[in-house]
Amino acid sequence: MTEKIRIGVIGGSGVYQMEALTDIEEVTLETPFGAPSDAYVTGRVAGQRVAFLARHGRGHRISPSRLNHRANIYGFKMLGVEYLISVSACGSLREAIAPGHIVIPDQLFDRTHGRASSFFDDPTVGTDGLVVHVSVAEPFCPFLSDICYAAVEETGNPVHKGGSFVTIEGPRFSTKAESRVFRQWGMDIIGMTTTPEAQLAREAEMSYAVMAHVTDYDVWHESEQPVTVEMVVQTLLHNAEVAKQAVAGAIRRLADAGPSPQANALRDAIITNRAMVRPDVLAKVELIAGKYFR
Repeated sequence: MTEKIRIGVIGGSGVYQMEALTDIEEVTLETPFGAPSDAYVTGRVAGQRVAFLARHGRGHRISPSRLNHRANIYGFKMLGVEYLISVSACGSLREAIAPGHIVIPDQLFDRTHGRASSFFDDPTVGTDGLVVHVSVAEPFCPFLSDICYAAVEETGNPVHKGGSFVTIEGPRFSTKAESRVFRQWGMDIIGMTTTPEAQLAREAEMSYAVMAHVTDYDVWHESEQPVTVEMVVQTLLHNAEVAKQAVAGAIRRLADAGPSPQANALRDAIITNRAMVRPDVLAKVELIAGKYFR
């Protein structure tokens, strides 16, 4: 790529393309962590260079548990992305957050298992790796979240600012007992992909925020029918135009944005003695951490 792409969009269930893109090109990448879900579709929105990736691949071919999140995020980094907007389907755990609403969460709770959640925890390098402890106390970038909230608000669609997003392993939906426990824990919405995207984006020093589109009341809501795939897809497709309008609005608002507020997220996170990091270990994450070894 000859021109840096600062803005990325990763689309979830029901959002597999961005019609607003012009000057479209497809970029197929191979990363040190394998292949991303699909080719990146690059183009322009409101004069801004943007890269779009279908999280589950076009045609929705990849289960949440089988996504190569590291490759997806690393690929955006290869393109130069600093601001990454996630469009994600979710279920509501609160009466006030109704199907069709959009939530811009500010907290994240991980209930997944076995997912590769760090660029710096690579079993292929054995015990002589590079140890990094990145802070994710605030897992979503407040600056980008504010922009996403304003962009959704502009569409006139109901939108909620803040909330705790619990990520479950999937691909199955919750049992009623699980759903009730998540409500007791104070969770507001539930989905299957935001972890480890948010953590990996922070390690990649990107600003990351989620537009979470509510498709159902999960299964805790006794007056509602149990959630089904058909219900989820029908509601999300109905709301897809709002998602695309809001993303375009957020991209316009980023036109004059400076460097990502997360641009130095790793500055105090590298624990390993730099002199002891093997060249082959560093080479794999050079794009992310290399500047701290020069």
